[in-house]
Amino acid sequence: MKYKTLAAAFPLVLTLSACTTVDPVFKDIGTRTAPCVDGGPDTVAQKFYDLRIHQGGGGLPNSSQLAEYRPYLSTGLYNALLKTQSERKVDIAATPNEKPGASGGDMFSSLFDGPTSATVNSASTIPNTDARNIPLRVTMSHQKDNGAKSTWKDEVLMVREGHCWGIDDVRYMANLDFVSSGSLRQVLEKQ
Repeated sequence: MKYKTLAAAFPLVLTLSACTTVDPVFKDIGTRTAPCVDGGPDTVAQKFYDLRIHQGGGGLPNSSQLAEYRPYLSTGLYNALLKTQSERKVDIAATPNEKPGASGGDMFSSLFDGPTSATVNSASTIPNTDARNIPLRVTMSHQKDNGAKSTWKDEVLMVREGHCWGIDDVRYMANLDFVSSGSLRQVLEKQ
């Protein structure tokens, strides 16, 4: 009788044990030692482009700009920009009469002149809230002084490091004449 009760209870115990929750390993998103910006991936990207447009300028960010951009950038992209910046300084010192490798155009968008406005698409339509990286479309436009306006879309890759979101790459997607192609990481590798 004792064994019959145990035999009957055993399947019930197995069924109930399957209902417990276990945090999967894929939720381990690591840590981040650098400061970061509060918000989800779309909020962080929008704040970055707002800052970039407000500051203006183009080309490789200088040291003070890079320090200001650090909370918005992933560790990988930040290190790639630092490396490119230090290699550029070596190039300039070695050949002071030649133009340095980095172009003067905007590195964070397809258009050389950069955007005068940018709107990041919402990440709320992305179903997987446990994602470590999320590509977001950014609608950009550049208004010239003469009133001419160019509009295009680029894609910004956001990655999660710890509880922070940061920009890890920008994919140039504009379908305009005389624009950059590829991605920001590819441009940095060629520098």
